[in-house]
Amino acid sequence: MNPDTPKPRSAIERFFSGLSECVFHSDLGIADVQLVDYVSDLLFRFVRMENLHRVRKSNGEPATEVFQMMGEADKRIGVARRDVHRHIGDFTLFWSGMYPERLRKIQGRGTADGYLDYCRQGKLAYAIASEIEADDDRPSCELLALLSEQFELCAYGLREIRREWEQAEPGDGLVLG
Repeated sequence: MNPDTPKPRSAIERFFSGLSECVFHSDLGIADVQLVDYVSDLLFRFVRMENLHRVRKSNGEPATEVFQMMGEADKRIGVARRDVHRHIGDFTLFWSGMYPERLRKIQGRGTADGYLDYCRQGKLAYAIASEIEADDDRPSCELLALLSEQFELCAYGLREIRREWEQAEPGDGLVLG
């Protein structure tokens, strides 16, 4: 197989890609293909729980709160630090966009994350990640900087994706089958 030939995408990847393109291109007027592809890929990656909680604490347990992830980022250098900050950006963007009602519940629990502003932390995490150079198979510094700058718009786009998904009727083409 030719290494330049893209691998076939699964039905769920095509679903997230189509829905992301529809919302961002048509509804929001965002034509940045890299940004839309990144959001689509984020949705696909976070379907799997191990990707949602992939940052590990020193004892091997998953860091499930942003506050814990921030501590882990401070312990790392170079690309490893960039990857944790990128994940913090992804994590906060996902929850801010897809399930903002969940954040309101977290704020009432009295945990360390209950005192964090997910939007502010996500923007900061993407900005920090954008300043650390990485190899070609990772998102570009420019894309991570754009995610920091456009965090609120991307979160809104994710909310619109969820709305479209939830309002879809069978036969609309928005249901996996």
